[in-house]
Amino acid sequence: MLHDINLPLILIAGLIAGASPGPATLAIAGTSMASGRLHGLALASGVVTGSLIWSTSAAFGLGAIMLANAWILEMVRVFGAGYLLFLAYKSAKSALRPGELILHGMVHKSAKRAYFEGLALHLTNPKAILYFGSLYSIGIPAGTPVLSLVIVIATMALLGIMVFLGYALLFSSEVVRKGYLRMRRWFEGVFAIAFALAGFKILTARFQ
Repeated sequence: MLHDINLPLILIAGLIAGASPGPATLAIAGTSMASGRLHGLALASGVVTGSLIWSTSAAFGLGAIMLANAWILEMVRVFGAGYLLFLAYKSAKSALRPGELILHGMVHKSAKRAYFEGLALHLTNPKAILYFGSLYSIGIPAGTPVLSLVIVIATMALLGIMVFLGYALLFSSEVVRKGYLRMRRWFEGVFAIAFALAGFKILTARFQ
């Protein structure tokens, strides 16, 4: 059933892309350290959901429709950059506050809010649809049966669960959280710079 699909290529590329530092992994790490395991896992679940939406869209050709209508991708790009710059502002504001007990700028009042912030973070990342679109166009031949597409999508979703929820578990560990509390302001400063750079990069990018 899957003999025409380059599944190893898709999985390896998905693992590298998911595990590499980026806005999603930064947000998961920061939230897990500041707000604890529950909130970190909730935000990571939102990221996984967003990834699943982009993956499904690309697999069934919706990504091609978005690319054909450039204004849609432009809207996603602007909203995504704005959201990242907002996270940069919150982190910078927190970094400037003295005191060891003031937590990360993304500290959440509820796991539900954390989930939707993770979902928004990934849905407003235009590079996600470009990534899945290009990957699937290489690894999945035209005319692939729907069942095969569903298997690939489910496999990628499981990979995302392992990577993103793994990050949440790692950074919410007691050892990591204690280190964060000792160096909170430095961490916040790094998050602010990283989010700002990512937002600026997306804002100034011109996707082809």
